[in-house]
Amino acid sequence: MKLLRSRVTVAFRLTIWYVIAFALSSFAAFLVLYVMMISDIHRHTDKALVDKAKEFSLLLNSQGVEAVRAEMVRESSSTGTGKVFFRLLTFDGKELAASDFSAWKDIGIDRIALKHTTADKPVFETLAIPGIGYKVRVLYAAVGSGEILQIGHSMMYDERILEGFREIFGTAMGIVMILASLVGWFMAKRAMSGVEEVTQTAIDISNGLLDSRVPVKGHGDEIDRLASTFNSMLERIHALVTGMREITDNIAHDLRNPITRIRGVAEMTLTGGGTTNEYEAMAASIIEECDRLLGIINTMLDISEAEAGVSKLTMEDIDITQLIKDACELFDPVAEDKGVGITMEVADCLRVIGDKQKLQRMLANLLDNAIKYTTAGGSVTLSVSRGNAHVVISVNDTGVGISDRDLSRIFERFYRGDQSRFQAGSGLGLSLSRAIVLAHGGDITVTSLPGKGSTFTITLPHSS
Repeated sequence: MKLLRSRVTVAFRLTIWYVIAFALSSFAAFLVLYVMMISDIHRHTDKALVDKAKEFSLLLNSQGVEAVRAEMVRESSSTGTGKVFFRLLTFDGKELAASDFSAWKDIGIDRIALKHTTADKPVFETLAIPGIGYKVRVLYAAVGSGEILQIGHSMMYDERILEGFREIFGTAMGIVMILASLVGWFMAKRAMSGVEEVTQTAIDISNGLLDSRVPVKGHGDEIDRLASTFNSMLERIHALVTGMREITDNIAHDLRNPITRIRGVAEMTLTGGGTTNEYEAMAASIIEECDRLLGIINTMLDISEAEAGVSKLTMEDIDITQLIKDACELFDPVAEDKGVGITMEVADCLRVIGDKQKLQRMLANLLDNAIKYTTAGGSVTLSVSRGNAHVVISVNDTGVGISDRDLSRIFERFYRGDQSRFQAGSGLGLSLSRAIVLAHGGDITVTSLPGKGSTFTITLPHSS
């Protein structure tokens, strides 16, 4: 069962493919080498036969047929009658002289070879003789004035060399295949070790170990890139989970207080045997707290829709300058009651494409915060100008400012800095403002100095 499971693993399949690829490449290399050996052996054999035919041609022309016959016998005896034979023929196949043919009785005369043999074009053929385990290489060459020399050379030694080569290669191939399997398995396991680490990390995370990470070896290969990408994904997931936990805690806290107040008011009224006026006051208090709860929930939904890109925006051409003027007029009484001055620095008619109500809500949140955290005698300045491709809106106040610790988190949902804990609010205003700006293809940044004030800068694409 374990062996069956190992066969379907990626490492096992990689090993099989590695061995197959190695076997095919080795066989191809052997085949090429084998063909080259055969070609080289034939070339040397043919050259030796041609050289021998030239010697007999010189001998025939200088000393005659008898001298050739004597040389044939001597050559055959010295080399071995079973290894070589010679035969001098006329063009019509008549034998003039020959060596000992006791071992070559089955060797006939090829009339077609005789017909095609010329002075400058010898004919070669390879014959398989029944009863002899080796082939014979035969040469027909024109010698003298009208004779053809037939020379036969046993390829016994050549065949033995090739046979030995095949045996050696087969043995070596078996050993190399075993080594290739071991090396392939080692390489596959090493290559897959990174994937196994990713798998193990995923298992650890599924078991609740959210801080687990895949070790990056620093080799710069695909596995390292996979590990880095996987770790980046884990970091984002961990941040999302942590954020969700914080949001859940904040939601529980912000929803618990109104619900507790609702229950407390109702309980006190019911147990106290209150009058009609007290019941009416209880109902009004409950409605107020319910409105506050609905406001928190609706704001959270608006933020989620804007961040997910599914917020329904009614896009139109808007005069952002007029929008800022309207916002300042709306909050002017509130600022005046607190002793805070509102100043506008606006250009003439700068236009953007956006959702008017969403942008009004964003400006209202920023302006409300600026007035809320500015003490009496301070000021809030709204300015708008045109950049290269954007309209730049700035909301500056001379209020309490934001600490460095809080500055990087003020756009998080429900986050409230040290200064805001003593002010009414849910901690969703800046989160909603940022979501609205991003949904319009813009950006929002903040700079602040504690005790000096803060500046929120919004950039929005201007209408063409």
